[in-house]
Amino acid sequence: MSDTTKLSSPQPRAEMAERDGQSSTFPDIVELNVGGQVYVTRLDTLTAVADSLLWAKFSQSSPDELPKDAKGRFFFDRDGFLFRYILDYLRDSELFLPEFFKERRRLQKEAEFFQLPELSRRLAAPSKDGSPTEDSGEPEEAELASPTAASPSSDRTPRSPGASAGYITVGYRGSYTIGRDIQADGKFRRVARITVCSKICLAKEVFGDTLNESRDPDRPPDKYTSRYYLKYNFLEQAFDRLAEAGFHMVACNSTGTCSYASSDPGEDKVWTSYTEYVFSR
Repeated sequence: MSDTTKLSSPQPRAEMAERDGQSSTFPDIVELNVGGQVYVTRLDTLTAVADSLLWAKFSQSSPDELPKDAKGRFFFDRDGFLFRYILDYLRDSELFLPEFFKERRRLQKEAEFFQLPELSRRLAAPSKDGSPTEDSGEPEEAELASPTAASPSSDRTPRSPGASAGYITVGYRGSYTIGRDIQADGKFRRVARITVCSKICLAKEVFGDTLNESRDPDRPPDKYTSRYYLKYNFLEQAFDRLAEAGFHMVACNSTGTCSYASSDPGEDKVWTSYTEYVFSR
């Protein structure tokens, strides 16, 4: 799905400056901090739509009049993630939204704040495919309906006849790094090892030869263990196996700590976490 909106013809910045009797003192390349998200764009892009808020701020004001963050970037206390669509609209004279976009009304509010009436009008119109999720006032709440309201076990793999019931807890230790610029992150969700805690017979049934059994080799199958781990580190692979065996997730929890990669607080932050998922059949 995509929406296309043409921009009104921009008024040349030189003409605007001449009308006000002063020239622009903003740099040609402008850095913005919008709600914690950093954007770098051209001054011509920000002033592309005459009479918009950004046009007024960056053509009718001076740099000293605008609020800045600690690094000297011009700051706007708005939704930093949705601003990407505002900027795309200014850059390309068009707006392309991703398929099944669920924040249409929030983006419309951002368009109204930045005084882009044509963009706001287009976002207020029904989507081309008539999808109710795009124009719903509460799309997130609709998706998070109470599990008791849904048809019971309609999306769960049924348990095979004769398969024993029980619980399996899958845990992992992971880490990721957040760079000094909030948009830069590396080694996201690096999983060191996936552990398996359950009755031994259940763990062997689900994970088979992908289970490392060397730490509890002689315990009988009706006993419990918390010493198994998997020979791979893809959580989704473990979840697929559990789903195929008729298990479904019933609970999860996570803890995390933050530290710096070096003694300099300005350097990258390293987060480490331990997470457990509880599955039942």
